Amino acid sequence: MANQQLFLGIDCGTQGTKALILDAFSGQVLGQGAAAHSMISEANGRREQDTQQWLDAFTQATHQALAAAGVDGQAILGIGVSGQQHGLVLLDEQGQVLRPAKLWCDTETTPENERLLAHLGGESGSLERLGVVIAPGYTVSKLLWTREQHPEVFARIASILLPHDFLNHWLTGRHCSEYGDASGTGYFNVRTRQWDVPLLQHIDPSGRLQVALPELIDAHQPVGRILPAIAAHLGINPNAVVSSGGGDNMMGAIGTGNIQPGVITMSLGSSGTVYAYAAEPVVSPEASVATFCSSSGGWLPLICTMNLTNATGAIRELLDLDIAAFNALVAQAPIGAEGVCMLPFLNGERVPALPHASGSLLGLTTTNLTRANLCRAVVEGTTFGLRYGLDLLRANGLEAQSIRLIGGGSKSPVWRQIVADIMNTPVICTEQSEAAALGAAIQAAWCHSGTQENLTELCERCVKLDLDSETQPIAGHVAAAQHAYEHYRQHVATL
Repeated sequence: MANQQLFLGIDCGTQGTKALILDAFSGQVLGQGAAAHSMISEANGRREQDTQQWLDAFTQATHQALAAAGVDGQAILGIGVSGQQHGLVLLDEQGQVLRPAKLWCDTETTPENERLLAHLGGESGSLERLGVVIAPGYTVSKLLWTREQHPEVFARIASILLPHDFLNHWLTGRHCSEYGDASGTGYFNVRTRQWDVPLLQHIDPSGRLQVALPELIDAHQPVGRILPAIAAHLGINPNAVVSSGGGDNMMGAIGTGNIQPGVITMSLGSSGTVYAYAAEPVVSPEASVATFCSSSGGWLPLICTMNLTNATGAIRELLDLDIAAFNALVAQAPIGAEGVCMLPFLNGERVPALPHASGSLLGLTTTNLTRANLCRAVVEGTTFGLRYGLDLLRANGLEAQSIRLIGGGSKSPVWRQIVADIMNTPVICTEQSEAAALGAAIQAAWCHSGTQENLTELCERCVKLDLDSETQPIAGHVAAAQHAYEHYRQHVATL
């Protein structure tokens, strides 16, 4: 059809890669595909992935999406890539990957991060210098770890890339990074949007790391055109433009239309995230708030909780419930679960900042220890963590009229009502739950058009709200939820 404008959006996550074909002319998603990755999990918190799996999954998911859309890959005008943040991919002079990618959820480099944080002058020093507080998952401690644990690998580093940068390099042959994903490295200044070269020189005075940095480009700039051999391999038009891409949260922001102030995106996935667009880099004094850059030209203050559907899933498995039965029990219990409170910190927690905490159930009596109350308490407990984070963002000047919900948990009407009541804010889901892949495709359309202005127009056309999911806070519920939240805060304070 003459009036189609087809773009491929890719989201390379921890669990797998999703691909989606967007017609930017009509705003419709025409087809999708997916392929799984496995993780290398070892003692002392090692979490790594073989980068070849990403390339295989990219190929498989793309072929599936093209087939599902029933379109010719030669009609694809552009490709956008969303990637899991913070991961470290090291290449040698020949462009070969030196070792498996260390991921965002890897905690093996905690001692190195603590030493780097001390070098920066602690949390306040890190905030002042970089605009973020470096955490063990960030990329910077992975570099120091590589130097100390694998000196022979370190000596061969010619290029340092994030996961989405690596995929862009595979597609185009160029080494580039954009501000959003770069914000999560720990060697990037989010206020000035520049690499912090002295920090890398502190890790390695030889200057090797500085030379290995990718070139920084603006969000609206393409990385380049797809390489002919890769185009043939994927079955894609060799003239397709590859956009700057970005981290999964930055692409999720675009894919939920969160590109101007007033909207909050909340993701109810295995972890929980809350973020909102900001036109200025107003850095919060709270270490938990990461003032990252957006991949749409602004900033994206963000909080991330470590425990969400992993905690609700644990209770579901314990009680042997499917999703429908679990949701029915949650709905049966009253707000506040008759005093049962769960602190769902099964993995430790980032927000509130309790890295060494474990989960606990509090307030149990002979009468309130029911399956319904346990189910309700885990959903409320995880949602209270997001409320805590939202309050931190609001204290930093965020104003929000509505929350756009994405992620697995957003499909539950009972959970949507709980979010609306606890946040005292209307909630709505987007039609397309793969928000990061959609955002990547929209960004590709923006880069292809060559004009900076029309991202708003593209989002208005391509991001569709699911009106049936719209959920308003209920006045009587809000007061009860606030009361239960205050109990949660008291329990957290005792930790």
